[in-house]
Amino acid sequence: MKVNIYLMFEGRAGEAFRFYERVLGAKVGEVFTYGNSPGAEQSSPEWRDKVMHGSFTVGDAVVMASDAPPQHFQPPQGFSVSLTVSDPAEAEKLFRGLSENARSITMPLQQTFWSPKFGMLVDQFGIPWMVNCAQPA
Repeated sequence: MKVNIYLMFEGRAGEAFRFYERVLGAKVGEVFTYGNSPGAEQSSPEWRDKVMHGSFTVGDAVVMASDAPPQHFQPPQGFSVSLTVSDPAEAEKLFRGLSENARSITMPLQQTFWSPKFGMLVDQFGIPWMVNCAQPA
């Protein structure tokens, strides 16, 4: 069994894919738009370039995503996407990148009792993130 995160965006999935590619080093996989689907004629012209389904890989995790039609979109809540790295400088770089135009910084990147660097934010696309640096052994 495999468990994957599936993120729903409010019409900005393609932009988010490019952002995560730049900031996280994500590798974008196949991306299908509403306009190149079998039901393309049922999509409004302004929705045809939106992502019906796509994926990207970060580390060894595959994240899937799409643009939710406006009548079905619900803002993310009750979860965070967690990134764990072993180098404090890498944690700083990731947090700084994800913070670009962030909607909110829930917890600035800082030392905690479990980590030399830990922080939480909601990125510009409304996705909640946690960046954690593993404590050295």
